[in-house]
Amino acid sequence: MRKRRILITGASGLLGLNTALEIAAEYAVIGQVNRNALRAEEFTVVQADLLAPGAVQRLLDETQPDWVIHCAAQANVDACEANPAQAQQMNSEIPRVLAEHVARGGARLIHVSTDAVFDGQRGDYTEEDLPNPLSIYARTKLDGERQVLAANPDAIVARVNLFGWSLSGKRSLAEFFYNKLSVGEQAMGFTDVYFCPLLANDLGRLLVKMLAAGLSGLYHVVGSECISKYEFGRRVARAFGFDENLVIPTSVRDSGLKAVRSTNLTLRTDKLIHALGEPVPDLSTGLERFYTLYQQGYPQKLARMIHP
Repeated sequence: MRKRRILITGASGLLGLNTALEIAAEYAVIGQVNRNALRAEEFTVVQADLLAPGAVQRLLDETQPDWVIHCAAQANVDACEANPAQAQQMNSEIPRVLAEHVARGGARLIHVSTDAVFDGQRGDYTEEDLPNPLSIYARTKLDGERQVLAANPDAIVARVNLFGWSLSGKRSLAEFFYNKLSVGEQAMGFTDVYFCPLLANDLGRLLVKMLAAGLSGLYHVVGSECISKYEFGRRVARAFGFDENLVIPTSVRDSGLKAVRSTNLTLRTDKLIHALGEPVPDLSTGLERFYTLYQQGYPQKLARMIHP
């Protein structure tokens, strides 16, 4: 029996790469990359600039996937503020084009969105709550959600928040705290920003389970525990045995960040739990695995995947 073919866009990114490695033993994984060439034994790597004319259709024709997990995006919030047109292309237009072509070809699509579509004024958001994005990044991601579901109603849109080990070692908040605390440096942690982080490896598995279950529509796919970024930093410190007092409480208002950030992005996952019939992984389990992957040399393994 042939393995199901899964195309993952943005396979050099935090979610795309961890998902590809997590599921490669069970599926025939094709990872699309743009500028970041990868050396991967576990899955097939294809290079494609999704912004090039006709690139999306060519990619689907060449790879013939059963399922598509669309992780590629312009996820740098301040870069989106600096270049709104590029953010619109990557976060709104490419998802629409991909959704249209996937629908015509008969594959299934899961489009990765963000918890940042909400303004964070109250938190505890469900899928029924009205988004109010504050930044260009968030606005373009919300537009992407709507474009995908309009073009392909059978698609899944997953709003996520994640952490994990990345290709550069600098892509996730957990890596930020690790990089600082491991050399005895202080690290600022926002006491007034709340989120529900989920380990990228666990998130990748959940996305595949959602495809396998035949789900469609909008889902919140975040961790079961929601905490401040300050407390998250202290939890990372505890997981590695670092000094928790190196995590310095601070306010996002004093951060100097260019784009406006939502402060309370706690999301409810009742819909997902009901659909899958199982709980969402918790933060303690995720941080334990994050540490175990470190012990197993996983960050070094990722670094070796960077093509010279």
